[in-house]
Amino acid sequence: MRGPQPVSLSMTARQRKILEHIVRRASSSQAAATRAKIVLAAADGLNNQHVADRLSLKPRTARKWRGRWATAADRLAALETAGDEAALRAAIHEVLRDAPRPGAPATFSPEQICQIVAVGCEAPAESDRPVTHWTPTELADEVIQRGIVSRISPRSVGRFLKRGRS
Repeated sequence: MRGPQPVSLSMTARQRKILEHIVRRASSSQAAATRAKIVLAAADGLNNQHVADRLSLKPRTARKWRGRWATAADRLAALETAGDEAALRAAIHEVLRDAPRPGAPATFSPEQICQIVAVGCEAPAESDRPVTHWTPTELADEVIQRGIVSRISPRSVGRFLKRGRS
């Protein structure tokens, strides 16, 4: 075939056994099982196109997981040499896991959200508010005043409160 030769993968019997277990296990996610199949087929000497054809995938998917395994090979070998089966198993699962997705980090921590909802459960009169029920604007002002958050929009407060409804 034309093009660059794919990176060759080497794998020990213990690593192969763990990957085969992931493929066979009923509780494995489909993504993890497919990725394990890709790595196993690549270790058997198939090129990316053949792996993709066998598993009905795109060649770039086979290339990606072959590359991830090759990148982690030294770390996996070191863990295997150390003899810690649980650490090796966890490392293999980590290699097969999705990479973090891009995007902005969360603006509010789970603790802050819980505190905002807790303030919303209090009576507004306890906070010297001249209303009988919290409005998102009043609640946003109150949590800023209490120092729970430095700033928050009434819309965000409304979303947090709406999540709790059944």
